[in-house]
Amino acid sequence: MNRDILVLSSSAQLSPQLREHEMVQLHQLLFDTENWAAFSIANEIIDINRRRIIRKTHLIQQILTERRQKPFVFTCNKN
Repeated sequence: MNRDILVLSSSAQLSPQLREHEMVQLHQLLFDTENWAAFSIANEIIDINRRRIIRKTHLIQQILTERRQKPFVFTCNKN
C-alpha cells in the first residue's frame, strides 16, 4: 500500500538506515489500524433520505463500496 506521509522529527540528523527503520515501524503500526473493520467501527453512515443512522459494520462497508452514491448520505466519525 502506498501512502503519502509527512514525518516531522526533532532530530535533524537521521541516517538513511535509521529513517528507513522508522518508516517500516510506522507502516507496521498503520497496517494494523487502517482496515475496513476499524474504519467501520469508528464511523457511521447518516442517511438523510431514509432518516436513519447506520452503525452495523457490514452495512457501512456495503454502502461505501456501492458504485453509485446517493445524495445526502454522509459518513460521520463517532469521535
